[in-house]
Amino acid sequence: MAEDRSKHSEWNDYREQAESLAAALPPLLVESERVANTVAQGVHGRRRIGVGETFWEYRHHRPEDPLSAIDWRQSAKTDHLYVRKNEWEAAQSVWIWRDFSPSMNYASDFAPCTKQDRATILALALCSLLVRGGERIALIGQPHPPSTGRATLRRIAMALSTGGKPGDSLPPLEPLPRFAQIVWLSDLLSPSKEIEKAVHFYAARGVKGHLLQVFDPAEEDLPFEGRVRFEGVEERSTITVGRAEMWRDDYRRRLALHRDALERIAQRYGWTSSIHRTDRPPEMALLALYAGLAGDTIAHLAGTYLRN
Repeated sequence: MAEDRSKHSEWNDYREQAESLAAALPPLLVESERVANTVAQGVHGRRRIGVGETFWEYRHHRPEDPLSAIDWRQSAKTDHLYVRKNEWEAAQSVWIWRDFSPSMNYASDFAPCTKQDRATILALALCSLLVRGGERIALIGQPHPPSTGRATLRRIAMALSTGGKPGDSLPPLEPLPRFAQIVWLSDLLSPSKEIEKAVHFYAARGVKGHLLQVFDPAEEDLPFEGRVRFEGVEERSTITVGRAEMWRDDYRRRLALHRDALERIAQRYGWTSSIHRTDRPPEMALLALYAGLAGDTIAHLAGTYLRN
């Protein structure tokens, strides 16, 4: 009886956690869809057909596959429908990493949301755009292989709410397919040497990446005056300064040096990098990410959008 009560209590805890997640998830999904719809009005899908590519394998037809993808010759030999996969298609996939470190939970009075919520919205909005174009997406650190469709989008949304370990500011070093692409959403406050180590690991395997630094406006501007007490988010430490404005110039110099290091890392390995403040529209950051994935055509549209 005691064991039954223990199991019943455990299931109640799981149910409460699930209900809490379900209550928080829809607003993020709704907002990400709004952002994706805004950007989708000005761009087209980036999907390319792998003409002339080497045959890779046959796989079973999935409900989300169009009829045109079916290899009728191969399917006629069996009772199943098959889709022909080329080597390009097998390698091309987009992998998302969203920083799970405690510093991402920060939101100042100058921002409408935490860095984590904004990074989640951008990740889901990007995934929504890619799914509309038939692209295959996955999360780094999750067991599911790249796939497409609305079910994949919902699974990623749930994983972004539950799948990270506190303190995971860097993506795990996993062997991804050659020619895959990574979108790395983070405040990128880890030491530049640690970031470069991860970038080097993936770039050495033919993986291209896109770094997006999500920043709170207070972290960039340091707009505080007078006596201010700063509390550590990831390290339980505090520091009190008498005149915060006296620190501003030095702080901005250090931040600029860190960002210069990140930019050099991206350039060294052929990646791209950009910065997004949470007090600015997410559409701008999403378009920059999508442009990096799509190539020159969308990059031109992105430049036009950002100028207007």
